Amino acid sequence: MRNLICAAALVAGTPALAHPGHLSEVAGHGHWLGAAAIGAAIAIGLWAGLRGRKDAAENDAAGAQDGAGDDEAQEA
Repeated sequence: MRNLICAAALVAGTPALAHPGHLSEVAGHGHWLGAAAIGAAIAIGLWAGLRGRKDAAENDAAGAQDGAGDDEAQEA
């Protein structure tokens, strides 16, 4: 029983060393299809991240311009 628990603990902490290529082989396609899908996902993620950074910079600039002439404290 102790050996079974130790073996389960050892297996539970190991990463799954699989890659998406085998799923595409089952569907009848080569590894290039999986690589293209991963590349597209990375490109979309980078595009969304850069777009969000640009929007945040525009909002910060607009907020700085709006508050430039206000010397009075706002009421809560």
